[in-house]
Amino acid sequence: MKTHSTEIVVLGAGPGGYAAAFYAAEKGKTVTLVEQSDRLGGTCLTVGCIPSKTLLHAAKLLTEAADSGFRGITFGTPQIDLRKMREWKESIVDKLAAGVAGLAEKRKVKVLYGRGYFEDSKTLRVESQEGQQFVTFEQAIIAVGSRPAMPDAFNLGNRRIMTSTEALDLDEVPRDLLIVGGGYIGMELGTVYATLGSSVVVAEALPSVLQGADQDLVRPVLRRVEKLFKEIRTGIKVQKMATAGKQIMVTMEVEGKSREELYDRVLVSVGRVPNTTDLGLENTRVARDERGFIKANERQQTADPNIYAIGDVAGGVLLAHKATKEARVAVEVITGENSTFEHIIIPAVIFTDPEIAWCGLTEQEAREKNVAVEVVKFPWSASGRALSFDRTDGMTKLIVDPETERVLGVGIVGSGAGDLISEGVLALEMGATAKDLAESVHPHPTLSETIAEAAEAFYGTAIHTVSRRRKQD
Repeated sequence: MKTHSTEIVVLGAGPGGYAAAFYAAEKGKTVTLVEQSDRLGGTCLTVGCIPSKTLLHAAKLLTEAADSGFRGITFGTPQIDLRKMREWKESIVDKLAAGVAGLAEKRKVKVLYGRGYFEDSKTLRVESQEGQQFVTFEQAIIAVGSRPAMPDAFNLGNRRIMTSTEALDLDEVPRDLLIVGGGYIGMELGTVYATLGSSVVVAEALPSVLQGADQDLVRPVLRRVEKLFKEIRTGIKVQKMATAGKQIMVTMEVEGKSREELYDRVLVSVGRVPNTTDLGLENTRVARDERGFIKANERQQTADPNIYAIGDVAGGVLLAHKATKEARVAVEVITGENSTFEHIIIPAVIFTDPEIAWCGLTEQEAREKNVAVEVVKFPWSASGRALSFDRTDGMTKLIVDPETERVLGVGIVGSGAGDLISEGVLALEMGATAKDLAESVHPHPTLSETIAEAAEAFYGTAIHTVSRRRKQD
């Protein structure tokens, strides 16, 4: 029976797990990284963020080609080879996963491939095809992530009912596709499939899609996808599914009446659940909440003093960059530093077309919390850079404290919004005022100028739009 000792064992090699392992190794700790999959990188790299963005890029190329006729550029009908597209996508995933493995080797992080199971608060059993071995540790960091939720009523064992994992395999383009859930995953993958030729219907139980985002930012996305999708239905309850030959019969409640419809494929995108079962947590003091997420404090500590939890498995917003930040907090706490995950600005990006990105306080949250704010907006129709590539459907929005003039929130919708939001994050982290943004020289012509112009609009001095600062009562 193989046994080895390590100072820190990290369970799960996603953006949180491998970040924790590498950071701990840089701080001089002996580290063992345990991953159940045969590749490092976790959900984000292998079946999430990265593969979805490659397919969204392919969709963008198709859209731009189709929309270029008025520029005097005409392309022939695109020929789509799904096999080559999958191979291209997988080549990117393989390259990134190999890169993570190479970095682990260079940092002398020991990698074990297999399923981790806690024997107790000091011992992890790792099971693989080659057998099992035991790792004794001083501290453990759990970073096993989450998986797509699949309600029992939909779980027929039929491959035509997909989660995001299967949808990213792209083995065919269904003629009729139903997407259950209008969150960011459903809307992103709906964009991919609709662009490739599927007739897409989105069924969302809530009153609107992309419910967590500022609705000012959502509206330009809706205007675009309403042309791309067959239909977006809100306030719809999908009741059950059944196999009907080579299709899926879906029963849904529409305005109080039951309706049956046939689809070639169904994508179920109704949230995610933590991977906390079959970990042996009952052999430790680690506690979970009613949804199965591990309870961890602002220092990422669980109820077991030897075990920490980060990323999706610890709940909160399920974002890769949040997991990476929590990884640093956990390692710093383990190594004796006074670190905490408090007052951290975590940006969110939805990679629809156009993209949506925001950080800090939203206008809706300000109203709900009764916080006095001034809202300023700069339309991209006044941006020379946006006009130059025909994407004036964007907007930059600032939420500003009227007394201190501090920027409390930034929201952007438009092409490349995800690459622009980091300036907003920095502004909030630094406690910047609207004047700080307005007086920082931004290069011309760029989309980043829209942030400065929005800040200038707060003072009524924006160059490319007429604006006037709202007076307080």
